[in-house]
Amino acid sequence: MLMEEPTCEEEFLAFTDLYRVSPYYQFAHFTANQAILEAFEEEEDRNNRSIHVIDFDVSYGFQWPSLIQSLSEKASSGNRISLRITGFGTTLKELQETESRLVSFSKGFGNLVFEFQGLLRGSRITNLRKKKNESVAVNLVSYLNSASNSSLLMNFSDTLGFVRSLRPSVVVLVKQEGSRSIRTFLSRFTESLHYFAAMFDSLDDCLPLESAERLRIEKKLLGKEIKSMLNCDMEMDGVDCPKYERMEAWKARMENHGFVAMKMSSKSLMQAKLLLKMRTHYYYSPPLQFDDDAAAAGGGFRISERDQGRAISLGWQNRFLLTVSAWQLPLSSS
Repeated sequence: MLMEEPTCEEEFLAFTDLYRVSPYYQFAHFTANQAILEAFEEEEDRNNRSIHVIDFDVSYGFQWPSLIQSLSEKASSGNRISLRITGFGTTLKELQETESRLVSFSKGFGNLVFEFQGLLRGSRITNLRKKKNESVAVNLVSYLNSASNSSLLMNFSDTLGFVRSLRPSVVVLVKQEGSRSIRTFLSRFTESLHYFAAMFDSLDDCLPLESAERLRIEKKLLGKEIKSMLNCDMEMDGVDCPKYERMEAWKARMENHGFVAMKMSSKSLMQAKLLLKMRTHYYYSPPLQFDDDAAAAGGGFRISERDQGRAISLGWQNRFLLTVSAWQLPLSSS
């Protein structure tokens, strides 16, 4: 029996369930936001207390309330901070709902000036408005997993070329990790099996086996991703096909486009560890002692520093799931 495609409402509810019970998305969003906040603070004496975030996949906008709150804590009624978000989405309805959600939330913070502009994927983005001296942050949370494989998105090289032209203060990259190559059905199947087995197992730390929320996550969210992976043909245009690569592969691509990895702050690491302590059976893996080929003692979710502190990963047992890194252009290129 073929799996029915979930409705937009079913997928949103499943996403909300996973966001609420698992550290998976919260780790990505909180760690990315910390890097953006630190970039803003670094330029606070010359950015007119303004920051423009360009989010290439804004989705439901769940990432941004925590950044709104963090910026508000640094502002006052007499010295307000301006936050603009330009977010790209898949449908006009989703963008309108995201805008309504974020604008409504921001109204609770009178010391923050908030503005949201939603654009459909594939829109011409050569004329993004940039205010004088504002800090610019580019948010690539899982966007580059599919940027090489959909006609609705710029390809990897074009995306990074455009990002470079913005002269951003920081580029935050969040990647789901997998094998270096998924060009054949067998390699896609094997990679999907290992990745999603870890995702399904990780729900043991979050929800009872037969709970309605867990069944909804497995069927309406993870099930759709599995179907997308297995149906993907790398040669077909217009297919939104996830492309999971190891850190070494996308690190080389970023460097080849002139970006330099930034050291992740101790606060980012502490925040990630605290998130896991609050939500799951916690395990911290010291640097250089946790990789795909060596099982570590213990179980559950893990936080690991990688690349000499230039990346932070969330893993399940002995497999990396998500990796967050922050990038900038060399001073001579800015």
